[in-house]
Amino acid sequence: MASAQLSPSIESLLATPPDAPDSWVLGSNPRITQIARHAEKAAEVQCTVLVTGETGTGKEVWARALHRLSHRRDKPLVPVNCAALTPTLAESQLFGHEKGAFTGAAGQSLGVFRAAQDGVVFLDEVGEMPMELQPKLLRVLQESEVTPVGAARPERINVQVIAATNRDLEREVSEGRFREDLYYRLNMVELHVPPLRDRIEDIPAFVRYFSQRFASRYGRDLWVPSEQELREFCEYSWPGNIRQLGHVIEQSYVLDCEPVLPNRRASQPDAVALPFTDLTKLREVAVKQALRATQGHKGQAAKLLGVHPNTMTRLLAQLDKNPPLQ
Repeated sequence: MASAQLSPSIESLLATPPDAPDSWVLGSNPRITQIARHAEKAAEVQCTVLVTGETGTGKEVWARALHRLSHRRDKPLVPVNCAALTPTLAESQLFGHEKGAFTGAAGQSLGVFRAAQDGVVFLDEVGEMPMELQPKLLRVLQESEVTPVGAARPERINVQVIAATNRDLEREVSEGRFREDLYYRLNMVELHVPPLRDRIEDIPAFVRYFSQRFASRYGRDLWVPSEQELREFCEYSWPGNIRQLGHVIEQSYVLDCEPVLPNRRASQPDAVALPFTDLTKLREVAVKQALRATQGHKGQAAKLLGVHPNTMTRLLAQLDKNPPLQ
């Protein structure tokens, strides 16, 4: 039986400094520790890995952690969002094409798999992959070779494939939307990332991580939650998981106020979620500070506030018409 002692690489992974890009893997929940062990073993043998879990649980972060643990860490990690693949160009986007292979192919394209040679291909949202492309991906996995569009012969590749999905692929297979043979080929090792509501003991660590991260980013004083505030964070269900928790804390630093849980905010359509209702204060704090934090970028400011860009445009127009009191 394997020892319960964590290896140094796993200890390092679960205690990643707050400024590292893969800090979302931190935690003391036993399921997270088990996932980390499985990730280490999968990284050692370079097998295909399927990362599953709800939206916002950090599946891409685990994929990057796998890359960091493997001997391919100095080689490229090339991500591709399968939901964004255009049906007419998907094969070219993944496997590349030769010059003149089709109308508009003015030059050669490597494609994702050849660009990741000796590294890792990360297939995000793999459950969204078009059905007609799935047998071609299966062949790539089985034969370790790709045939660019317009090429006469295949080319050998050496890549590790990590896939991620928030879908139940077994159900997708049973309902005919995903190939069974491809599912089993991808699912050599499955890392199922639990939702945040099932790892309550890790919430304080994430609160500290995000608070330190955004205090540094926005130049604010560090927010240290009271015992009651931390209890409320742990009792909230977090349907958007870690991503939602991070958004709540980041928004508080943007607006320079204490974090407010979503279920304590006024629920209004097409409105900025803020812990106050005074419109002048809303314009002054939400709009001005969001723009300041994003160096005047309206789209990014809207994203920070969690509103649609059109809403941000209306708020700016209202601010120009009725400037807040200084």
